[in-house]
Amino acid sequence: MFFAAMVAVLVSLGLALTRALLGPTMFDRVLAGNTIGTLAVLALALIGFVTGRPDFLDIAILYTLLNLIGTIAVLRYFKLSEPVTPAAPKE
Repeated sequence: MFFAAMVAVLVSLGLALTRALLGPTMFDRVLAGNTIGTLAVLALALIGFVTGRPDFLDIAILYTLLNLIGTIAVLRYFKLSEPVTPAAPKE
């Protein structure tokens, strides 16, 4: 059962990696990066459960927080670096 779950996580990881490499827009790539981080957390939780080491779950929770902060930081950076178009004058 856990082998099937790990295979599913690895297949999803491969699909997310192809989206990150071939994504047409920057937001597709950021979303794929966030998905890769989430799948890494799932893999850590599965490994921790199979080996009977609950400290892997603590590492997974920490990695989840880092993934969230990193995604927000990248999106804010690209939001602030977009060129500002001047508004049309009001008549």
